[in-house]
Amino acid sequence: MALLTHFLACAFGMGSWVAVNGLWVELPVLVTILPEQWDLPAYITIIIQMANVGPLFVTLMHRFRPGLLKEVAVIYVIVSVGVLACLLLAFFWDHTTSIAGRPRSTAFMILTFFLALVDCTSSVTFLPFMIQLHARYLTTFFIGEGLSGLIPAIIALGQGSGIFSCENVTRLVNITSGNETVETTIFHMETHYLPANFSTFFFFLLMTVMMVGCMLAFFFLTRQPKVWEVSQQQLFPRNIVLSSFDQIPDEAADSQLNRGCACPKDARGSGDVLPEKAHYPLAKLIFIYFLTAWVSTLTNGVLPSVQSYSCLPYGNVAYHLAATLSSVANPLACVVATFLPSRSLVLLGTLTIVGMGFAAYNMTIAVMSPCPLLRQSQWGSTTIVLSWVLFIGTLSYVKVMVGVILRSCSRNALMWYGALEQLGSLLGALLMFPLVSIYGFFKSADVCSLQCPA
Repeated sequence: MALLTHFLACAFGMGSWVAVNGLWVELPVLVTILPEQWDLPAYITIIIQMANVGPLFVTLMHRFRPGLLKEVAVIYVIVSVGVLACLLLAFFWDHTTSIAGRPRSTAFMILTFFLALVDCTSSVTFLPFMIQLHARYLTTFFIGEGLSGLIPAIIALGQGSGIFSCENVTRLVNITSGNETVETTIFHMETHYLPANFSTFFFFLLMTVMMVGCMLAFFFLTRQPKVWEVSQQQLFPRNIVLSSFDQIPDEAADSQLNRGCACPKDARGSGDVLPEKAHYPLAKLIFIYFLTAWVSTLTNGVLPSVQSYSCLPYGNVAYHLAATLSSVANPLACVVATFLPSRSLVLLGTLTIVGMGFAAYNMTIAVMSPCPLLRQSQWGSTTIVLSWVLFIGTLSYVKVMVGVILRSCSRNALMWYGALEQLGSLLGALLMFPLVSIYGFFKSADVCSLQCPA
């Protein structure tokens, strides 16, 4: 049963961000067909931030009307919306309408909003639900959340999205000199994207299957014994056990159980009673929540906006390796957190500083694009890939351990963890959008025709 619950928690976590992550990895195919072309990432970024109305609504309802929203019902609704939006996207992603005389991907934009609404709202609903289960399953949930980026990336690699070749193109140009016009042949290299191995329709169908898997996993997780139910069965075996999460809040359940026995601080087995709540001074809580927002700002808002600028100057292989291996680093960091957990705030702060160092290197290379350091060297490609992997790995470990720490505090602490995670992501995206899309602070690299000074 424990192994089954781990599997269900992982599948449930995969549904948290798989839809939006799928959009990002499919971009190299989408931009070659949709009329927005490479302006599409800017539109997706803004749509995702608009979808933060979902977590904002849930957070405000929990604050001012506690108990009105039933978590299980909310999760069923948002996951159902995700399944339907993914399915419709498979059929209508390339449908356009004319707006102000220009074709626009209205169907894609609308469905992207609903997918983003699902994923953003999952941050303040999925995590509080996980407090019903033993603490060991929270790390497994984070592993699944990491896989929500890795699996779409692997599918996109199998699809061959973004793979291109450099072709020598000949063009005839008329050059006028005085009264004479001379026809001159010009040779230059152009980038040509290779056809995908399977269609975008099939890709979005696979995303739909993953969302259905998330719903099924949640269905069976709601039927797993709750932490306090197991404890009540041990303390009061003849009592009727409450079977609804909403019938007994975590604070009331904990206090009721604590009156019945002296609970140990570390629950190890599935039959152990609930651990005592952890209590942190206000200063430490502020530091923990600051880490949550800051790490989310870097990993979800600031650095993803410049990954292509920092990697593409080193070639297509470096870009795909950085994107895929950094996706591997996320669930791997969650596995490390399972076997080597540490609640030391000093260690988490140190790891955050280390991750910021890698982030600074990635940002510096992006600013120097299209002619960064060591562009023609294999060391340059290796360094940028390692930097991205270590950046994601270190800060993913911090995010998981912060979640574990707050899980030991209360259900509301996990809800605020999700809210601050979204707030950090929003601030990072709002900071980077004008720099990338309006002011053109970053320059993209065309590895086929780029000429850099020696």
